[in-house]
Amino acid sequence: QVLLVESGGGLVQAGGSLRLSCAASGRTLSNYAMGWFRQAPGKEREFVATLSRNGGYWYYADSVKGRFTISKDNAKNTVHLQMNTLKPEDTGVYYCAASESDLPSTLRGPGGYVYWGQGTQVTVSS
Repeated sequence: QVLLVESGGGLVQAGGSLRLSCAASGRTLSNYAMGWFRQAPGKEREFVATLSRNGGYWYYADSVKGRFTISKDNAKNTVHLQMNTLKPEDTGVYYCAASESDLPSTLRGPGGYVYWGQGTQVTVSS
């Protein structure tokens, strides 16, 4: 069992930055591929970014490419999502998730993940 707890969300103006963190307990994150998803009100949860177990593969949604960076600190058992040049459409609840699979095809959808955090709210004002 992996317990994931997100932090770092908040209210920021368009063009600003936030750094989300996802702290894990119970198991070491070096055994898992990690992902970030977000959900806006009235919308389905959507993929944002993923990082493979060994860090050799990463992928971003087109909407965040060049602005967001996912990273993993195995020593601290934490995953981060650095978000720059934020836009109002980035608003939503952001979730981190852990996957036991390392297949790129399974890491781009929520069904590929078995452990989820409770989410942290990100609000970008225009």
